[in-house]
Amino acid sequence: MSQFFQIHPDNPQIRLVKRAAELIREGAVVIYPTDSAYALGCHLGDRKALERIMQLRAVDKHHNFTLMCRDLSELGTYAKVDNSTFRLLKANTPGAYTFVLPGTSEVPKRLLHEKRKSIGLRIPDNRIALAILEELDEPLLTSTLILAGENEPLNDPYDIRDRLEHQVDLIIDGGYCGLEPTTVVDLRDGAPVILREGAGSVAALGL
Repeated sequence: MSQFFQIHPDNPQIRLVKRAAELIREGAVVIYPTDSAYALGCHLGDRKALERIMQLRAVDKHHNFTLMCRDLSELGTYAKVDNSTFRLLKANTPGAYTFVLPGTSEVPKRLLHEKRKSIGLRIPDNRIALAILEELDEPLLTSTLILAGENEPLNDPYDIRDRLEHQVDLIIDGGYCGLEPTTVVDLRDGAPVILREGAGSVAALGL
């Protein structure tokens, strides 16, 4: 049975944040709130935890996972970013966007797009998520909490607990989240291309 932490959305309790980070380092699969929807997350290098998330999502190895980063400097460690791209990222982060960028050698090969060698990255505008990322001191491998056969993410932490408490290790109750996943923006070739319109404003990107 999973642990269930109620963490304040505006003033996250440090004790619970530290414990959440410890569990992630130990191999936990966690459900946590973001600025778009609840998400599944695990340690970047944990293959077994990643496989558990794939089973929950009913996706295969070709599924595009995202690296949740705490700030632009961390994002720049895992993606190749030129000056114009950096300006666009700076103007729109943190926020409900996933940016697809060329990955660096810091990204595990199994997470890169096979042909384009790209990776999705984002910086969430959510204090709980950012506090956990700060405590981890590295990105969190993540995927929106949409279960097999469903079209929308789960957003009620008590519903999540009822349905998934035996399949994950930690559920973080940060209140209700939205039902829209992020807006996905392809920046691999410089000019932004919208791959999916979601919670992040497309107009804010100047498109």
